[in-house]
Amino acid sequence: MNRKTANPFRNEEDALETAPAGDDSSAGSTRVNKPWKVVIVGGGFGGLSAAQGLKSSSVEVTLIDRRNYHLFQPLLYQAATGSLSPGEIAFPLRGVLSKQKNIRVWLGTVQDIDPGSKRIFLADGAILRYDSLILAAGSETAYYGHNEWQKCAPGLKSIEEATAVRHKILYSFEVAERISDPAQRRAWLTFVIVGAGPTGVELSGAIAEIARQTLKNDFRSIHPEEAQIILLDGAPRVLMPFPKSLSDRASRSLAELGVQVKCGAMVEHVDEAGLTIQSNGQTDLIAAKTVIWAGGIMASPLGKILASRTKAETDKGGRIKVRPDLTVPNYSDIYVIGDLAAAVDPKGKPLPGLAQVAMQGGTYAAKAILRKVKGRPELRPFHYFDKGSLAVIGRAAAVADVFGLHISGLPAWIVWAFIHLMYLVTFQSRLLVLFQWAIQDLTFGRGARLITGSAPSDFNFNEELSELRTAPETKAEATATSALNPEAERMRSEQRISLG
Repeated sequence: MNRKTANPFRNEEDALETAPAGDDSSAGSTRVNKPWKVVIVGGGFGGLSAAQGLKSSSVEVTLIDRRNYHLFQPLLYQAATGSLSPGEIAFPLRGVLSKQKNIRVWLGTVQDIDPGSKRIFLADGAILRYDSLILAAGSETAYYGHNEWQKCAPGLKSIEEATAVRHKILYSFEVAERISDPAQRRAWLTFVIVGAGPTGVELSGAIAEIARQTLKNDFRSIHPEEAQIILLDGAPRVLMPFPKSLSDRASRSLAELGVQVKCGAMVEHVDEAGLTIQSNGQTDLIAAKTVIWAGGIMASPLGKILASRTKAETDKGGRIKVRPDLTVPNYSDIYVIGDLAAAVDPKGKPLPGLAQVAMQGGTYAAKAILRKVKGRPELRPFHYFDKGSLAVIGRAAAVADVFGLHISGLPAWIVWAFIHLMYLVTFQSRLLVLFQWAIQDLTFGRGARLITGSAPSDFNFNEELSELRTAPETKAEATATSALNPEAERMRSEQRISLG
């Protein structure tokens, strides 16, 4: 592998120092005076947990991420619906890790990996050696071979996508207020969410509350509460990983909010006019200007690179099939955690793509590396401790499967709120989010209802509204002409009949 080795970054020479490739058998005795170099790719739940678990002078850690912040993805839908601002669910990585003096944070994108020489290559040309590598690069939205749909149906995996979704939701009401054509107005007031997992359920419930509570008194030409919110999924019911009783309870709560749930529906096409679905042997066209994709995820492109370099197997979502200790087969120095890993429990059941799986995996990888560095016995295989699953539908409405207990309604919402507040990285953010939730629950107000940027589906007010105004005027002129010259109109009518 022929690579450029110039290192333009300060202190990068220190990061390049490492033991010879393959020399990881006697870490405790041979690396006494030289810190073990650990590289972590990704600052999400898994990567951050691993970094915090490596608080030891015996290791030197470099965390690399494309962005300079840790994003609390479970609350991303609230940024997309105006409940919270992006800054309240994202935290600068340097600030979070500032007290761990053995960690440096780099802003960069990993372009390639050479497991043989224990090096990773960044897109800016930098090369970084490692003794242990933790890959926690996460996932991205899966469109199942139809990436062209992303333009019209954004996903919800990043702050950029959240602000784009917020733009589409709020912009739709603004356009509907300005136009008078009933069919066009109905299309702008139709919101379709594809995917009835926790994200889709939470998002559809939030949009319903926006339409029926937050905006109900804000417009004069439309009634926002008449907006149509449709939740689609190819599965037979919503929240498939949840027990059926909780799934049914979630469906009833959504119905109470006015959300139409259509299960067993497969999307065949998406464009700016709406989407085409296949359901019960019939093909239906839904005219909708706002389509949001929450229909699945796939591994980060880094998974494909790693699989190519290590010959590791992947599942259909591109995730790396790891060993019980979360390492890549034949490469005990490379750990893969979170959404990038296809890990299984002792019964062979795949572990879910949840934050708690990533966090426990990151903690496990950190402990395993420290044991190796200190010459201690290896850890037992990774065991995921399932604390349960949660999904919120709306104000004081949620479902929870916690330690085998099935709860719903206000008690489930309280559990959901408490757990999410505790998982937020900083104490300041917990206070801010708690305050925002209190205001929202008391007033139904959403303080971050800002339309920023632009979207491909935006309505061109200058051109399209002028055309809509011109059309009635042209029709009126034609009617007036006919009234003034009935003989000419009779001749045109006869000509149309003869042509027909």
